[in-house]
Formats: sequence, structure tokens, C-alpha cells
Amino acid sequence: MEFGTEYREATEKARIANVELAHVSIETGHFYMKDLTNGTEPIRTQFRRVKKLVDLYTEATKAEFGDSARLSTCFLIDDYFSSKTDPTEVLKKILGVADECGLVIDYLAREAGCWESPQYIDKQRTGHNIALAEMIRSWIVAEPVPTTTGGRPPDVESGWLCNGRRSSEYDSKQAMQLTKYRPSEELGRRVHSIFLDVEMWSESIGQDGSRRTHWSCPYLASIWQLLRLGMVRYEGGPAVQPQPRGSSWPGSWWEMPAVVQLNPKAAPFAAYQTLSILPQSYLNIEHAVRTILDHVHIDEELMAQTLARGAREGVEIPRELTRRLQHVFINEVSARPADGA
Repeated sequence: MEFGTEYREATEKARIANVELAHVSIETGHFYMKDLTNGTEPIRTQFRRVKKLVDLYTEATKAEFGDSARLSTCFLIDDYFSSKTDPTEVLKKILGVADECGLVIDYLAREAGCWESPQYIDKQRTGHNIALAEMIRSWIVAEPVPTTTGGRPPDVESGWLCNGRRSSEYDSKQAMQLTKYRPSEELGRRVHSIFLDVEMWSESIGQDGSRRTHWSCPYLASIWQLLRLGMVRYEGGPAVQPQPRGSSWPGSWWEMPAVVQLNPKAAPFAAYQTLSILPQSYLNIEHAVRTILDHVHIDEELMAQTLARGAREGVEIPRELTRRLQHVFINEVSARPADGA
């Protein structure tokens, strides 16, 4: 079924709705779709370790905020880059292994839902999608670099975002005047630079002349973090609202909500802070995510609302989004099975 994409900016600002927030949103790992369509042992191995970490951080959160601290868990499906799979087969495997390991997953989310989220009104799906990736692109504010030539397109047009000055930005308009190579430079560095240049999207032209945007994994993961922090509104309301699980899974991923609530007793999906338990291969992606989020401008009214909510609950929240993120990267060291086991 095809749905139209809708994105508009209202000339009159809508009232920003409050959303319930947990203390922590815990992401219980991430797999590429090819990992989910193969055997179950890699999933089982990771979930066993994730279960121990979830228990550990649950106790730590209760020690920090009290026994009534609210925690929710979530799992993100890689359906943007690999959508031609059977949801029933994949989800049966994931949830079956999670149950076997004693790992409770409260919310199931689709990565493609960070691109375009189906719109729901009173739990009924409408014929419109919320173009999240396009909307949040307008929130990105690149850091101005002094004394540049202006020869490079702005980051919001080029699809690239960096944390400093590229080596090419030292070039003058007359290339022959360049006398010495100067390396890229991180802004705000501590003595030495750790320079990162992130591709957020690319574009291609179809045979019919239409232009298509391809969103990158770090950019979609940035939106995923914003949703988990409850920092995205559409026409004043939450851009993504978890929908209850149906009696059966649909035949395609796109027929699913962006976020499905599996546990009816779960704490809220969005939270004051996020914890992502991921394989080490995602370290560079999460570095890119933090760079992007450092350049995302959040509506001041929404920011003030979140800070005030935290203050009422005795939770001190930093304004900087990246200071609300926490990561645990799982390595592949494990106990060797005993001989004959």
C-alpha cells in the first residue's frame, strides 16, 4: 500500500505537548538484517550478555533515582537498508531468543521509521507519513569556520557535516597560490585534533529525472536517539507514538508502525537519557551520531519543558543532547567451552 509523504511548517506555532518520560531508555543491541536472517547463535550469544548488562544498569538506575525508577528497553530493526524480508520470520526469531535469554524487549522500532513515520491519530493510521529525516535536516546548524573562502556548499546542502575545518577549506580561490599542505583541524581540540567528517545523505537521479535522497546510517541513528530522548515534535505532538502490538505481524515492514509496544506494562518509550548496548563495530557510527547531534538545534520551548519536567522529578538534565547518551560496546571475548562440552 502506498502512502503520501507530508511535511510542512506551520506559520503559527503549535502548542508543544508534554510526553511521559522514563529515566532511562535501554537499546538492547543492534543487528544488520543479514545477521537476523542467518542462524540464531550469534543473537543468543549477544542477548545473554545484554541481559546481564540490562540487569546491572537497572540496579544502578534504581540506586540513583530510587526503586520506582522507570526503565524501558527497545530494539531497532534494520529495515531501511534491507526491507525485503519477512517480518514474521525475523521477529519470531528475535523475540524467541530474547525470551529464551530472559531479556524483556518493551518496544520494537523500525529504522525506516526514522526516515518516514506513519502518522496515527487515536491509534488509527492515516494516509500520511511524517517525513522525519527531511524535517530534522532543517534543524541542523553547521558550526561556522572562520576565514573560509566559501567555495564549498553549506553542509545542509552537501550532505556532509564535520567537527572542524577541512584541509580543503584552507585552499584559496587561486589553487596555484597554495604553498603548503595544512591538515584538517578539529574545532575546540585539546592540543591535537580528532577530525571527523560525516556523510549524512547522498542524492541520485532516477531514470525519470526524479531526485532521490539516500539517508546514511549515522543520520538515521541520530534521529533514533532524538526520538528516544523525546525531543521530536510534529505539529506540537510527539512525532512517533508507540502503537500496541497486533494479533499478527504484517506481510511487510512498511505496514508496521514506526514503534510497536510489545509490553503493555512498559515504562514510557522516551526517556531523560539513553543507554545503547551495541557491538564494537558500531563505535564509529555512534561517534558520527554524537557529531550530528552536537549540531542539531532543538526548539527552546521543548527544551525548557523537558528541563522543567526533570526538575519536578528531581532529575538534573544537561542541555547538551550528547551528555544524555551512554554507550556500552560489547567485545567478542568470551569463556572457552570446556573440552568435551
